[in-house]
Amino acid sequence: MRRTTLTTSDMPADGWATIRRVAPYLWPKNQAWVKRRVVLALIALVVAKLVAVGTPFFYKAAVDALSGESDSAAWMLGFGAVGLTVAYGMARLLNVGFQQLRDVIFARVAQRALRQLALVTFQHIHRMSLRYHITRKTGGLSRIIERGVKGVEFLLRFLLFSIGPLVLELLMIAIVLWTLFDFWYLVVVVGVIATYVAFTLKVTEWRVKLRKQMNDQDTDANQKAIDSLLNFETVKYFGAESREASRYDAAMEGYERAALQTSYSLALLNFGQSMLITGGLVAVMVMAAVGVQNGDMTVGDFVMVNAYMIQITMPLNFLGTVYREIRQSLVDMGEMFGLLEQAPDVTDKPDAKVLNVQGAEVVLDDVFFGYDPARPILKGVSVRVPAGQTVAVVGPSGSGKSTIGRLLFRFYDVQGGSVQIDGQDLRDVTQASLHAAIGVVPQDTVLFNDTVGYNIAYGRAGATRSEVEAAAKAAQIHDFIQSLPDGYDTQVGERGLKLSGGEKQRVGIARTLLKNPPILLLDEATSALDTETERDIQGALERAGQGRTVITIAHRLSTVANADRIVVLEDGKIVEQGTHAELIERQGRYASLWQRQQAEEAA
Repeated sequence: MRRTTLTTSDMPADGWATIRRVAPYLWPKNQAWVKRRVVLALIALVVAKLVAVGTPFFYKAAVDALSGESDSAAWMLGFGAVGLTVAYGMARLLNVGFQQLRDVIFARVAQRALRQLALVTFQHIHRMSLRYHITRKTGGLSRIIERGVKGVEFLLRFLLFSIGPLVLELLMIAIVLWTLFDFWYLVVVVGVIATYVAFTLKVTEWRVKLRKQMNDQDTDANQKAIDSLLNFETVKYFGAESREASRYDAAMEGYERAALQTSYSLALLNFGQSMLITGGLVAVMVMAAVGVQNGDMTVGDFVMVNAYMIQITMPLNFLGTVYREIRQSLVDMGEMFGLLEQAPDVTDKPDAKVLNVQGAEVVLDDVFFGYDPARPILKGVSVRVPAGQTVAVVGPSGSGKSTIGRLLFRFYDVQGGSVQIDGQDLRDVTQASLHAAIGVVPQDTVLFNDTVGYNIAYGRAGATRSEVEAAAKAAQIHDFIQSLPDGYDTQVGERGLKLSGGEKQRVGIARTLLKNPPILLLDEATSALDTETERDIQGALERAGQGRTVITIAHRLSTVANADRIVVLEDGKIVEQGTHAELIERQGRYASLWQRQQAEEAA
């Protein structure tokens, strides 16, 4: 199925495509209870409409009884005016009762569909590749999902129980008017309805364009607000509060302009609809009044015609709102389904196997890769990391160090050569098993806005408190946590802002130790820390690497001097490799970098 991003020009095709995406949630295979509820809800709907169409007959009979006319059926007149009035009230109550019963029966179906669609969308976004997430604006993405899920809820509720019932009710009323009165009543009613629907659709299509602009401005303003709040400290550092406020206000100005146009168009639509409905009502009532004067109709017929016209008017007024919302829901859902149509860059092969880790040897074999084909990053890199050893990758910024870590975790697929673990190409194994085998300590550990204990326990689902504390002790942060007012139940704030850089890194190390992976990737894990904190963390990292295969990506060479082998990258190629002592003795690129850093630290 092609991507279902809706526009005004292609709404019919894409609108139906979107509805087809939702339909299986209403009639799923192997879910008999869902189908039963849908059928029962539809039965309740039909009964409610039958009662609604029959209700004005009791009203007519009551008026005939009071006026002394006997045009109504004898069985009705037998109830008397009071009895008929009570029957009229009971019929109205039954109509509402069956409508509510319909909603109660269908509620579980709708909520199930809503929950499943939200879950599918959430899972799909997590399956998307890193390339997608670093180019997607988080604020805009969250708003698209929010609007899409709400759109599904509205569509399920109103498409089935507003548009369909409205058509059924109008058809029944048209048949009654034609049968009991005159063909011209039907002509007037059908003409008014046709004109009303055409006017509503035409103006609504124009309003959808305005709503799309309003949504775009809303998304832009929301994204700017979230982006600014996530970078709160940076805003403060540069005294940019007024600048951020101006950017946000400019986005909100666009939203205000679009929202005003939407409001003005709504006023036009409402007035036009009212004019058409009022014109039709007056025309039919004049015809009925003439019929009463000529003695062809009773006063009861007059009030019944009025009751039917009002009965038509109410759902038609509602049709305008429902259609607009359904149309907008299709737009919102189209954006959400558009996300679902985007395939991840990195996927498991159909026959992908679980990674079988024996010794955890890592091999990069003649790897070529570039984020942009026109700008290659790695140019034929070959590295072998023997099981249980520590290999460091160093080099200047932009040389491709961090790219190696991303390829190892398979955030991206290589464009040439291969990356292997124990002889298994990463493209041939499942991503879940690969990720389970690798523990990563990044340059900046990001924590969830929860407790310290929760963030450490995130390393392994179902970890016990004693296991969490053991990992914290190994990362040398247990004593610090115990000194906090709430201990392991201390809240760390959004992204861990209540902790220092060193404390966050220790929590990240503890989390990785709890995961207990055979391969450890240290991606410039201490480069953001001061020298003293770095020395403390370095000890914890060395203990974390014991008995594991470790790949250290580092900028500060002092942190990798004890590595079993050091690989020097420059411009995407390996220019040197060996132990620290061998590379210093060689007086090549590594020695030059080492001497420069030593001089900088001494200064």
